[in-house]
Amino acid sequence: MKERLEALKADALALLSEVMSPQELNDLRVKYLGKKGPLTEVLRGMGALSAEERPIIGQVANEVREAIAALIAKKSEHFEQLETEGRLSAETLDVTLPGRPSTQGAVHPLNKVIQDIEDIFIGMGYTVAEGPEVERDYYNFEALNLPKDHPARDMQDSFYITEEVLLRTQTSPVQVRTMEKLQGEVPVKIICPGRVYRRDDDDATHSHQFTQIEGLVIDRNIRMSDLKGTLLQFVREMFGPETEIRLRPSFFPFTEPSAEVDVTCSMCKGDGCRVCKQTGWLEILGSGMVHPRVLEMAGYDPKEYRGFAFGMGVERIAMLKYGIEDIRHFYTNDLRFLKQFVHL
Repeated sequence: MKERLEALKADALALLSEVMSPQELNDLRVKYLGKKGPLTEVLRGMGALSAEERPIIGQVANEVREAIAALIAKKSEHFEQLETEGRLSAETLDVTLPGRPSTQGAVHPLNKVIQDIEDIFIGMGYTVAEGPEVERDYYNFEALNLPKDHPARDMQDSFYITEEVLLRTQTSPVQVRTMEKLQGEVPVKIICPGRVYRRDDDDATHSHQFTQIEGLVIDRNIRMSDLKGTLLQFVREMFGPETEIRLRPSFFPFTEPSAEVDVTCSMCKGDGCRVCKQTGWLEILGSGMVHPRVLEMAGYDPKEYRGFAFGMGVERIAMLKYGIEDIRHFYTNDLRFLKQFVHL
C-alpha cells in the first residue's frame, strides 16, 4: 500500500505540473483529494492493515495529501497572480499620452453687446426692465399712439396670434407697462432689452427675429439736448471716444419730434468708404421726445412731464462694432464664426 501511495503522489504531481488553467487545476483537486478520489479509497482500506502498519501508512498518506495540496495551492496562487496582472494591464493608464483638450466656451457676441450696452446705461443711472414677448395689441400699438386704423401699422408687418394678441414687434410695450406700473411717479429711467418679431425676409441685413434695446426717460424739464447728450455718451463708450453723432429728422408715431441717429463710420472714421457709401456716417438707432399722447395714456400729465425715448437693434450695433457683414452669422451656430469672439 505504501508503494501505491508513492505512485499516486508521483502521478498527481506530474499532472499538476502541466496544468494550464484554473479549471484544470480544480478538476485535479477533485480527482485526487475529493471524497471519491484514489487517496480516500486507500485510507478507507487501512482497516485491513495490522496495528503496526497503520501508523506508517497513515503517515505516508498524510505526506502524499500535503504534497498534492501544497502544489495545488502554489498553482492556484500562480493563476491568481496571472489574473491580477492581466486585469492591471487592461486597466493601465498611459500617463505619457497627451491630454484631450477641452473646448473653451465664450459669451455669444450678441449677449456680449447686450451686456456692454446694459453696463453703459446702468452706469448712467438706468435700470433694466423686461416684459412678455407675446403681447397685447393695446400695449404694442394703441398705447404707443398707433390706433387700429393708423397707417403706420403697415411699417411693421406683425405675427398675430389672435386679433388682440401678437408677437411684439418692438420692446416699447415694456416702456408702457413700466409707466402704468409707476402710476405717474418720476423719474423714469429704464432700458428694455429683448427679442422682437416681424414678418420680414431673412437676408444679410434683415431677420424675422432680432434683438432690440429701447430706452425711456421721463421727468420734469427733459429736453432734446438731454437725449443728444445721452446718446453721444453711449456711442463714445461703445465705439470709441472719437465717435461723433448726427441727428436727422424722422417720423415715429410715439415720439415728436423724432430723429434718426447716425455715428461716424467705424471703418473709415468718417472719411468715406464702401461700408458707409462714401458718406462717413452709419445709421444706428431711432429716437425722439415722447409724444404727449403716449404720456397721457400712461398716466402722466404732458404739461408737467416730458421724456425722451430711443431704440436700437443689437445686431446692428454688433455688426458695426465687430465688422460683421451678414446678420445670419449670429444665428447659424457656426463655430468658425463664434470662436472669433472667445477672447472678447
